[in-house]
Parts: sequence; C-alpha cells; structure tokens
Amino acid sequence: MSKPKVAFYWCASCGGCEEAVVDLAEGILPVVEAVEIVFWPVAMDFKREDVEAMEDGAITASFVNGAIRTSEQVEMVELLRRKSQLLIAFGACAHLGGIPSLANLFPREQILRWVYDEAPSTDGGTRPQVRWQAPEGELTLPSFHKRVRSLHQVVPVDYYLPGCPPPVALVTEALEALLSGNLPPRGTVLAPDVALCESCPRKASKPDTLLLDRLVRPHQVEIDETTCLLAQGLVCLGPATRSGCGAACVAGNMPCSGCLGPTSRVLDHGAKALSGVASLLNAQEERAVERLLEGLPDPAGTLYRYSVAASMLGAARGEVTHEGHGGH
Repeated sequence: MSKPKVAFYWCASCGGCEEAVVDLAEGILPVVEAVEIVFWPVAMDFKREDVEAMEDGAITASFVNGAIRTSEQVEMVELLRRKSQLLIAFGACAHLGGIPSLANLFPREQILRWVYDEAPSTDGGTRPQVRWQAPEGELTLPSFHKRVRSLHQVVPVDYYLPGCPPPVALVTEALEALLSGNLPPRGTVLAPDVALCESCPRKASKPDTLLLDRLVRPHQVEIDETTCLLAQGLVCLGPATRSGCGAACVAGNMPCSGCLGPTSRVLDHGAKALSGVASLLNAQEERAVERLLEGLPDPAGTLYRYSVAASMLGAARGEVTHEGHGGH
C-alpha cells in the first residue's frame, strides 16, 4: 500500500510556518516515515513541473502557508488545489490574510511608489517589469496584484490550521488525524472553538467588573506576571481569539495578539476585538474616550493584525470569496 502523498508550499509570508514543521523536532520522524513528501521546495529540490506531471487528486494533502498577492501564487495554489484531495490553509496568513494583508489598507500604487521611488534607501526611478525583452529572450516576473487575499478567497479550502505560526500541538494533532483518516467535517478550523481566556492561566485574576482608566503598550509599563493583562490596561485579544496555543504569549508575559483568529461564532475578528476593548473603557465623554485611545495608536494594526483580508472590512473593499469557505 502506497504512503499518503503530502505537499508543502510557501506563498506571501515570513517562513515561520515552515519552521513550525521543523519544530516538531523528533516528532517529525514518524510523520516522515508514514508519508511521502512529494513537494516542499523550501526544503527539498522539487520543481513546479513535478506537480504538473501528477494526476489530479494524486496528492493526499497540501499544506499551503502565506497569503496570496502575486500571479505566481495564484497559479500555484490553483495547481495544488487541482492535484490535492485535501487543501489545508496552514497558518494565519493563509487562514485570514495575516500580517501581509495589512497592505490592503493602502492602494497598490502607493506601496509601489514608496518601495521603489520614495523610501530613504531607494534610488528611485526603476520598477520591476512583468515582461522584459533581453538579448537572451523574454524575461518575466509575477505580477503584483491589487489586493492581498487569504487562501480561501482564491480556491476552496478543506481545513484551516491557524496561528502565527501554528502551534506544534495543533500541527501534531492535524497530522495524526490525517494519517488516521479520523477527520472532522470539511471547513473546520483545527483548533478549539473557545476563546483563549478560557484556558488563560491568569483567568482567575480578571475582575468580574473591569473598567479601564488607561490603555498602555507593553514597553510602557512593568507587566505583572500574575495579573490579567487586560486588567493592567494592556490590549490583550484573548477574549476575541481562539484557544489552542497554550497561551504562549501570555506565558511570556505579553498580551495575545490574536494570531489564531476568531471562534466560529464571530463574523469579524477585528470588530469583535474592538467591541471588547470599547466595552472596557471607563469614559463617557468624547474627549475622555479620545484620551484613552491615545494608548492605542495603531487600531488597525492591533485589532486587525492578522485578519484584514478575511474581514468584513476587506469584503467592503472589494474582496471576492468562495461561498461556504469563509475560514472562520
């Protein structure tokens, strides 16, 4: 009996999700023994032609990390979708757009102008061309699309492994489920469907009634290691974010930044976070609210850090999604 064939591919992301696979440490050995890795260009010498030569559906599961911004990325995920029985959005960028989708807050032309014309380290005037006729023949580069999209906004996705990067425990559980065939319904986010606060080690220290007279950033205060971070005026997204990471950031004495995304009962992660923060502000007058919000100088970058592409904000700005593949 042949082994299940598995593929990994990296789109617009930092590469941390690839590291998450390596972070399995010795736990990766039984996985490697149980599957055949047929495509993992960041780690092994595979080519696009190798995938193109396979029959449709030949790959048991493809793990795609990163958001989608270029024509090459669209082509590759469409190819992997066609060749794979299961396509898994691996990590926050594939799941919700991730940090790359914060670029959707700016027009494409503004980004290109800054990067190639106006940045202090740039000698402006030259931009990459999609096609260039050289003496040796035509050279091509991928085109830079107008918007960053999450994976499910380009192709249908079967499962979502959230996180930045996905926690090792969730990766292990997903691989075990894949190998055993004991998979949940398609469209499932492979993480507990409860808020992080439920598993937070500081849960007992959160006051029953919490009203904040100030918002602070981590570098501005000496953070108490035992008290609820929200109670200390830090914007912790634990109430709006899925559990499943072992509260790693909180254990490191830092507020949750929301990388596992929302639970299934939340339509918009950033809006849920905004509602939660607003409900804690001890202010009624507009000036008092403005004073408090000085402690939140980058609302979009804080509340929508990982989710602009998949948010209602993104949909309002023209995102196209596949029905039934919302990724929440």
